[in-house]
Amino acid sequence: MANNGTADWRDVWQSDLRERGYRLTPQRQLVLEAVDVLDHATPDEILAQVRLTASGVNISTVYRTLELLEELGLVSHAHLGHGAPTYHLAGRHHHLHLVCRDCAKVTETDTAIATPLIDSLRAQHGFDTDLKHFAIFGRCADCTAKLQQPPT
Repeated sequence: MANNGTADWRDVWQSDLRERGYRLTPQRQLVLEAVDVLDHATPDEILAQVRLTASGVNISTVYRTLELLEELGLVSHAHLGHGAPTYHLAGRHHHLHLVCRDCAKVTETDTAIATPLIDSLRAQHGFDTDLKHFAIFGRCADCTAKLQQPPT
């Protein structure tokens, strides 16, 4: 849904909402813009971004708006730890989140890497996965390298 040069992204969002019987209110637009700018952001981070231009918006408005926008398929969320979920635009490519337990760095990788797992779960259990909410926790390459360096 990002601006691709042929149509302004506000027009795309407005069209998507209208087709579903909703309008692009100023609050919805501000939340969508914040999600777009921040990429992966918690509701508190989204609120802070929104308040840069509209001080009257509160956290309950952000949560209600995110819930509606997710129901409409405009945003998705993922759990990248024990805290609040993070939100990103749903129109972007699906990806897995690799979360480093040491430095908290989040790396995106294509869901195709999980195809053998998806196929195995379907074949063995008849289970269809929803990877857009999936995070894999471990240690990133930088933190692994630091651990392998001899002490100085």
